[in-house]
Amino acid sequence: MFGKAVVKNMIERSAENEADRRVFLKAAGVAGLGAVGAGAALGATSSSAAAAEITDGAVLNFALNLEYLEAEFYNYAAFGTGLKDKMTGGKGKHGGVVGGRQVAFATPSIAQYAREIAIDELDHVKFLRSALGAAKVARPQIDLQKSFTAAATAAGLIGAGQTFDPFANENNFLLAAFLFEDVGVTAYKGAAPLVTNKTYLEAAAGILAVEAYHAGLVRTALYGKGLQDAVQKLSDARDSLDGKKALDQGIGTSSVANIVPSDKHGIAFSRSPGQVLNIVYLTPKSVTKGGFFPKGVNGIVNQSAGK
Repeated sequence: MFGKAVVKNMIERSAENEADRRVFLKAAGVAGLGAVGAGAALGATSSSAAAAEITDGAVLNFALNLEYLEAEFYNYAAFGTGLKDKMTGGKGKHGGVVGGRQVAFATPSIAQYAREIAIDELDHVKFLRSALGAAKVARPQIDLQKSFTAAATAAGLIGAGQTFDPFANENNFLLAAFLFEDVGVTAYKGAAPLVTNKTYLEAAAGILAVEAYHAGLVRTALYGKGLQDAVQKLSDARDSLDGKKALDQGIGTSSVANIVPSDKHGIAFSRSPGQVLNIVYLTPKSVTKGGFFPKGVNGIVNQSAGK
């Protein structure tokens, strides 16, 4: 539909403000859709003024924050290294990564899964940074240490004063991956209605599909290891953070598997950006930082929804 140079230029111009958004929409051939609907769909992720400025660039930057988190987690687990500095710069507060090391996998197939997912997540970061151009946000500060302990404690996997190391063994790694993957799928599905341009929507749908493959793989591996009870605790903990409605699903029981979390129509559920931030900030309250992002995410979509 558009040449690569034109697409990149439009995203850069869309940036994160309403004036540039009008230019972007006109160039993309979808002028007149407005920003009010997109702002309302965010679910109280930012102030009313910021909500009126939600653009495709803002939505993609929100996704980029999450991809930074996943890429760091998986690349440390699979290869023992995080993102190179040249892949972390951009707008907003640039932060480092606390925690992370290579996992000593006992099962060759799980080690292979980890490496493949790590490369995919790295490619997602590269793609979004390239697509966003000058509008891309920097990697915010990421905690891969205390955050997992806080999540595991809240879920009842460990007791007060204990620690949960996601890199200690492959079981811990899979449980930690479960925390991320389902959230990633629901985040992209929830953000899809906010993307106004078909070119970017198609790309987001492609990333969603990959994240769904990842989630299914992780859930299958956990089921094969008989970790249904531990997964259910994590699922319940996520459900306690993202609102009053019960959305999350575990992987089933020893007699009935639930590899694909979906509704009665076989459709995966969505989370608003605000609900996603509730989970990664590890709080049911409306805040702008915490958990895996101690200083918050970068971009105007940065506030959790609250109950």
